[in-house]
Amino acid sequence: MKKVCLTGIKPTGNPHLGNYLGAIRPAIRMAQSGEFAGYYFIADYHSLTAVHNGKELSQYIYEVAATWMAFGLDPKQVVLYQQSHIPEVMELHWILSCFTAKGHMNRAHAYKAMVQENENSGRDPDLGVNIGLYTYPVLMSADILLLQSDVVPVGPDQLQHLEIAREIAQSFNFVYGDLLKLPKALEQNVPLIPGLDGRKMSKSYQNTIPLFANEKDLRKLLNKIKTDSLPPEAPKNPDESLIFTLYKFFATPYEIENLKAWYLRGIGWGDAKAQLFEVINRELQLPRQRYQELISNRSEIDRILNEGAERVRSKAQDLLKKIKKTIGVI
Repeated sequence: MKKVCLTGIKPTGNPHLGNYLGAIRPAIRMAQSGEFAGYYFIADYHSLTAVHNGKELSQYIYEVAATWMAFGLDPKQVVLYQQSHIPEVMELHWILSCFTAKGHMNRAHAYKAMVQENENSGRDPDLGVNIGLYTYPVLMSADILLLQSDVVPVGPDQLQHLEIAREIAQSFNFVYGDLLKLPKALEQNVPLIPGLDGRKMSKSYQNTIPLFANEKDLRKLLNKIKTDSLPPEAPKNPDESLIFTLYKFFATPYEIENLKAWYLRGIGWGDAKAQLFEVINRELQLPRQRYQELISNRSEIDRILNEGAERVRSKAQDLLKKIKKTIGVI
């Protein structure tokens, strides 16, 4: 049997180019390889730590589902589901909480980052910290362990979540025997995706490039990239150009070499931005059309997510029943 591979994405806003390059594109390539039994979930309960507008969260859920499928995720080949449709996750979350050391939560990256930001600003360290944010890694562990995941693709910033899941599983297994499978990290070297201002592409910096902006708006956004005042005929260093950095994510090796040569003999920034627009738009054009078709047919998205949930729940219920019997509640 194929190994189970689990991937999740939080619906916290309109998907942007950083989401696509850092998570969506590599995850879909993995799904299309057929190497694993793939489970892809929309982590809507995780989003509740920050998104407190019901209409917005509902919209984000549909956007994430449509995005995955627009770029080629096939629900017939993998399981696509919504986290909140699996009540067994929340039940396991409580059970795992009783085997989780508080110290693990104190060291969790998201919690530490918020505490540090408060302290740097002279505020109460726990200002704005809700228990959902604090225990976020336990819910993540429930997502992973409930499906007896073999591997979980992670970047450097998510590796801690998998380590915590393994530690919780080991604590549980120490008491009750080897009931929970210990997942392994499938580490991915995801490069830093720069935004329009050169910093990491992030909604908090307001420097993102929306995935499904129309061609006119996409061109306008790319034209906002700041450049120096060198004249067109002056040679330019491609390694110091934000435009060239983004270009390399979408262009072929041949195209990259050609643009590099153009930089070295002199290129106008308007021409460079035009080249960037062409390669990005080429990759997004068909998914953009497919996305619009999907997002306008929410009943079809509901059907796919419900079918995915049914497939997950049959698997989840089997393990949860064993766990509950083992701990003595049934």
